[in-house]
Amino acid sequence: MASTSTGQSQIAERYAAALFDLADESKALDQVAEDLKGIKAMLTESDDLRRLVSSPVLSRDEQRRAMAAVLDKSGASELTRKFIGLVASNRRLFALRGMIDAYLAELARRRGEVTAEVTSATNLDARQMTALTDQLKKTVGQNVAVNVTVDPSLLGGLIVKVGSRMVDSSLRTKLSKLQLAMKGIG
Repeated sequence: MASTSTGQSQIAERYAAALFDLADESKALDQVAEDLKGIKAMLTESDDLRRLVSSPVLSRDEQRRAMAAVLDKSGASELTRKFIGLVASNRRLFALRGMIDAYLAELARRRGEVTAEVTSATNLDARQMTALTDQLKKTVGQNVAVNVTVDPSLLGGLIVKVGSRMVDSSLRTKLSKLQLAMKGIG
């Protein structure tokens, strides 16, 4: 199992490096990053899209056409559309999320940023995002790129991961801890 994930990680990193080089040459680093963040959000939100990228049953042409339709509708740049088309043609869509993460991590590294993975029970508005980013910048001591995913099962609060550090202030975790503490009383 570990060798499969390592192999998938290596594939993702190679493809992400190639996309990064192309985007850098085209002066489209930010546009591609925005496209990839949108695709990542769609992957998180859509069971159908996750099935599409991981399905060994669909042909490469079916996957390519379906991804082209999704990307056209989302308004993705030409470079992103061509890249995802190539990934689909090469039967590598299963590693797409890793490619996105590797691209965004390289962009953050080149900009001297660290990436914070934040999971929230609800969507954060602009004011909350600004406050969170400012607080993380103070805590970490450098610029922070924040990637937010929504997980309603948290009930409330946030889970924040920066590097190897994690802070879980979610209501779900607090309730679990309370439930464990209550078992000890009875």
